[in-house]
Amino acid sequence: MTTNTPERLYPCPFSQGYSIPAKQAWTLLKVYLIYRLILSTLFIALLYQPNDSLLSGGYVTELYIYSSQIYWALTIFCLVCVFWRLTPYTVQTQLLVFTDIILLTLLMHACGGIKSGLGILIAVSIASGGLLIGGICAVLFAAIASLAVLAERIFTDQFHSIDAGSYTYTGMLGAAFFAITLLSYVLAKRSEDILQVAEQQQKTIVNLEDLNQYIIQNLQSGIIITDQQQSILMANQAALRLSNSTGSPAYLSDISPQLAQLFRCWLHNSGHDVASISIPEQSEINCRFMLLSAHYDNFYMVMVEDTALYNQRVQQGKLASLGRLTASIAHEIRNPLSAVNHAGQLLAESANLSSEDLRLTTIIQAQSSRINGIIEDILRLSKRHDSKRERIELTSWLDLYLKNFLSLHKKHSETFVLTHHDAALHAFIDPNHLRQILNNLCENALKYGNPEKGKIQIQSFLLHDSPCIEVIDNGHGISHQHLKNLFEPFFTTSSSGTGLGLYISKELADLNQAKLSYYLTPNRQSCFRLCVLNAEKNLIEI
Repeated sequence: MTTNTPERLYPCPFSQGYSIPAKQAWTLLKVYLIYRLILSTLFIALLYQPNDSLLSGGYVTELYIYSSQIYWALTIFCLVCVFWRLTPYTVQTQLLVFTDIILLTLLMHACGGIKSGLGILIAVSIASGGLLIGGICAVLFAAIASLAVLAERIFTDQFHSIDAGSYTYTGMLGAAFFAITLLSYVLAKRSEDILQVAEQQQKTIVNLEDLNQYIIQNLQSGIIITDQQQSILMANQAALRLSNSTGSPAYLSDISPQLAQLFRCWLHNSGHDVASISIPEQSEINCRFMLLSAHYDNFYMVMVEDTALYNQRVQQGKLASLGRLTASIAHEIRNPLSAVNHAGQLLAESANLSSEDLRLTTIIQAQSSRINGIIEDILRLSKRHDSKRERIELTSWLDLYLKNFLSLHKKHSETFVLTHHDAALHAFIDPNHLRQILNNLCENALKYGNPEKGKIQIQSFLLHDSPCIEVIDNGHGISHQHLKNLFEPFFTTSSSGTGLGLYISKELADLNQAKLSYYLTPNRQSCFRLCVLNAEKNLIEI
């Protein structure tokens, strides 16, 4: 998430509680310098105006010439210092205001004193000082300006006769300096408070925007924002991943022409807001269309969700209900089954039974054991917890798994061959569920895969950016008519099987958004393939 560094503030060394952000301060200072450049240029231009009324009553023409030239040259020098920031802000600002007071006072004296009216220009400098610096520093400038104007009036009085009213005008001008200073300080302080509130609100908005972007980008569900012309305004990473897009699509048709067509149909008939589309080299995805009303325009949100994730949620609800039901049934069956099995054992111990009766008792015990196995599988299914997925490195995990599996099947220690992908594969799955799936597949391979004809192969590889595990045996394969029922509960072609092993494996795979499938290899070998989520590309669940 973006963090906002507080902007540097520039206070005057004598100011109290007043400061302005650096960027705004330098901008105001540049504006003030441009005003000063225009003013100094006008002063010099007056030298070339014949019979100018402002200079006609002046006392010291040479003073005007030198002061205006120094004023212009000093302004140019300050422009260079400010635009390249060769001097600190506070030093530059104080120098500008102080030289304004001195040079404008000299120019006022050269043009005839207080009656020339140039003293009002000093008020502009005082107001600028209040805005640029403020605080006691601005009051100091007002005091210096008042003293400078009064000193000019006293100096002029020593050599020229003036009206007594000129002192009154001088005093009023000095009072105006302080009034302008106070007003500019109040306005600047209020502007600063408004700016601070605006900056705080801006930081809050930026933080909320970053937080929203983080949440949207890390959702497992894809989010696409579009307008009526199907231009994509925003698409999160999940939407790009689910749509198999490598870049940033500009229109819905760039993702899928089918999606664009469904969106147009929804605009004309908003009742059908849910649809499914197929993406090349990607599983089927579900789309849901929503209207986002704005003040001036309408936008539309397309929620994209992997069918596997949708099926996982449906499966969780279905299994929760099925688990409670099967657990109750299994417990009710187990009690009378135990009685039947015990009665069969006692009957088999009877010395008066014929060989035909003993064969019947053997059938009773065998079938009781088979029913008990089915009950055990049902109970394991009903007690299964939700998926607790984590990132696992398949190479090391499979090595450890096969070692533990063979320790329980020591007579088959040379039966299995494990091969790995060249690069490291990282899966996102519940390791306990993965272990149970592989246990079912490996035990079926030992039972039905004719291990005496050759090795049972376990291999890991990468297929369409998904880590996959295959268990390949030498069995005869599943007939075509049985393939559609392969993962259904209680389906088995063996008289000793329960028909729940592959069903449980399939349910566990769906619960982890994995895909368990069966096919025949080119060598006519049976192969079960498990493709799981890639931990490198899997997004954080929110």
